[in-house]
Formats: sequence, structure tokens, C-alpha cells
Amino acid sequence: MIDLKGKKALIFGVANKRSIAYGIASQLKKAGCELAFTYAGEALKKRVIPISEELEGKFCVQCDVTKDDDIKAVAEKVSKEWGKFDYLVHSVAFAPQDELKNKFIETTREGFKTALDISAYSLIALAREFSPLMNEGGSIVTMTYHGSTKVIKNYNIMGVAKAALECSVRYLAVDLGERGIRINAISAGPIKTLAAAGVAGFRDILHVIEERSPLHRNVTIEDVGNTAVFLLSDAARGITGEIVYVDSGYNILGM
Repeated sequence: MIDLKGKKALIFGVANKRSIAYGIASQLKKAGCELAFTYAGEALKKRVIPISEELEGKFCVQCDVTKDDDIKAVAEKVSKEWGKFDYLVHSVAFAPQDELKNKFIETTREGFKTALDISAYSLIALAREFSPLMNEGGSIVTMTYHGSTKVIKNYNIMGVAKAALECSVRYLAVDLGERGIRINAISAGPIKTLAAAGVAGFRDILHVIEERSPLHRNVTIEDVGNTAVFLLSDAARGITGEIVYVDSGYNILGM
């Protein structure tokens, strides 16, 4: 078991107990890490605050990642409560529902902007604002998906957004490395989350993973959480700018 006692982690993206971010937060807590949470608006507040209380979060604050003022307000809260902290978890993604239902060629300009802003640019914005508050040896983890490199039916604009996210990880790794901070992405296999529910035919994707992946099973939020703990910790201090697959090996397959 990796020991993270004395470490502090800020979590973006918890929606409920089925969220990947919840799986990561739970495993960080088991490792002894102190946590803090953000929530995206009043609709999620009533879900996230009880989770923060369950996992003994130091604080839980509102943050709309499309608003720089919100991000700065959270940074001020972090500075006041912690001074410095160690880990940042970015598990944030969104695209308008119609963009996941229609053909990709029908992607709208506004839908494109929304998906790229929330799902990709937000990582850059958070890294810029919070890295000065992170201890040397700190680490950031974000979440991506195989649809960034391969065509996944109905994933559409989210595939483009995740591709932008992964490229951002590589560029950020260089800038953050100058401060002794690492950043990596986990490409998780399909998991029944609130976000995944917006992808048409999602159950069929789960079935394909069970049938064809080398491990013949779908992964869990605990699987992803354990990998995140490793990547965030000093055990992975030589790893940055990487995309780590946690998908039962599905990504290695050809035909």
C-alpha cells in the first residue's frame, strides 16, 4: 500500500459515488491523503457535499471551470486552508447532448467550443492557477478515453476534446517539469458513470470490452483509483507526460 499520509489532494469532477473522481478520491483517502473537493453548480452541490463529508474533506467549494474568477476563488481558498498542496485530480468533461447523438460532421461551432473548453482547456487553466501552490514533487492526473485515438461510435466531439486533452498533457509536462511537478493522463475503459450515460449505445461498448479485451472484464472506478494513487505518488516520480491505459488491455488489440 502506498502511504500518502501528510499529502493533500484537490479533486475536480466528482458527480456521485459512481464517478471516476470518487473512485480516485476514495483510494487517495485509503492511502492517508487529505482531500478537498469542488462541485460544478448548485445542482451537484447536494451530491458532492455529502461525499466530501464521508471522505473527511477539508473543504468543498463551487467551481465552474469555464470561469477564471471561480478558479481563482478556489485557489484563494486552497492558499488560505492549506498554503501548499500536493496533488490535483482533473476529471472534468462535457459535451452538449445533441453533439453525441448526431453524426460528427454535424458538430456545431458552439458545441465544439463548449466541449473543448470544459473538457480540455480547463486542464490548462487549472494547471496554470494551481501549480504555483503545489509543492515540488507534486502531481496532476487527468482522465481521457480511447476515443481520442480511435473512432468510437457516438463519442464524436468528445474524441476530439480528449485528443486535445492528451496533447495538452504532453505540453504541460514540459512547463510543469521546470517546477518539479508531473502530469499524466489515465485512459480508462468504459465505466457506468453519469457522463457515460450521455453516449448512445454505451451498454454495447461495455459488452465488447467483456467479450474481446485480454482480461475479459470491464474495469472499475477502484481500478482507476489505484492507478491514480500510483501516478500521483512518488512511486511514479520518473513518469510525466504519459497516457496510461486502464482498460483490461483493450487498447492493444488490432482486429
